[in-house]
Amino acid sequence: MNEKQYCTFFVNDLLFGVEVMEVQEIMSHHRVEPVPLAPDTVAGLVNHRGQIVTAIDMRKRLGFPAAASNAHSMMLIAHCREETFGLLVDKIGDVVSASSDDFEVTPENVTENAKELVEGAYKLPDRLLLPLRLEKIAEIVKQ
Repeated sequence: MNEKQYCTFFVNDLLFGVEVMEVQEIMSHHRVEPVPLAPDTVAGLVNHRGQIVTAIDMRKRLGFPAAASNAHSMMLIAHCREETFGLLVDKIGDVVSASSDDFEVTPENVTENAKELVEGAYKLPDRLLLPLRLEKIAEIVKQ
């Protein structure tokens, strides 16, 4: 049995996760500056401790409808392949340990976009945890 630890968060009431070692910080207060002509999945830029990072709107990146305009988002600062970026999410969850025994690959009947972004699913006692492929999420930054 192999276990991984995930920092979890919610987007559109689904539980997603990224490996704890890829997370730098969680921010509840952030100011996102819009970037003209950026892809719509890029919410803008954020000054994170003097470093300018791209903020990715995870609702748009995952293909969900936009949140209500008064909804407060949280930001998870992640690091992958020498890139640091922010993930705008609806709500932060807990750190969860997931066993490889509870892992299932992404079903064939999901969209290509979902297959590319989600590694599979862990069956937790009360719901599914969908681990994300950060390197694929970050590709939007390089376009």
